[in-house]
Amino acid sequence: MIRTDGIIFDVDGTLWDSTVPAAEVWKRVASEYPEITDEISAKRLKSFYGLPLEDIARRMFLSVPFEKALGVMERAVREQCPYLLDHKGELLGDVGAVFGKLNEMGIKVFIVSNCRAGYIETFLKAYGFEELCLDHLCPGDTGLLKADNIRNIAAKWGLKAPIYVGDTDGDEAASREAGVPFVFAAYGFGKADSFAEKLDRLEDLPGIVESIG
Repeated sequence: MIRTDGIIFDVDGTLWDSTVPAAEVWKRVASEYPEITDEISAKRLKSFYGLPLEDIARRMFLSVPFEKALGVMERAVREQCPYLLDHKGELLGDVGAVFGKLNEMGIKVFIVSNCRAGYIETFLKAYGFEELCLDHLCPGDTGLLKADNIRNIAAKWGLKAPIYVGDTDGDEAASREAGVPFVFAAYGFGKADSFAEKLDRLEDLPGIVESIG
């Protein structure tokens, strides 16, 4: 059992998979730029999720200079948020029940992800989870990446024993840098080598944690 007073979640690959509807937006935006000849697909997008958005832009749009790629990416992520409200991603488990159970246990729920402002809010609003998640941060809010935002959430809320739940080796590295235990969502998009616990299903999480009160 891991004793904790706050669990901080990644989004993509941990709580939902939005790559299919997101790729539809990215593909539509990219189609307006004839110089972009790269394949835009959910499979390619999924392979990049978890990276900072600047790195996704660099890897997704190889056919154009980075500044152009960055501009197209910025437009795509801005336009995908309203689209995702009506074309929801696929939940990776019973997220609402898990969040609700953690709240009942006295464990605070947070989200930290490497995304632009508005994306986490879109996820929460799409499924009505706003009241179950106490706070969230992303680079679009702070200009900082995952490790610093994990630390900022922990400091803001006075967490004594936070943990981070994510699905990639990038999440593992961010947790290590932030100095918090990492719980690996093995059902997600990526892989990890070092973790405090492994989840085969999100629903197993309440069974491996207990509140420090």
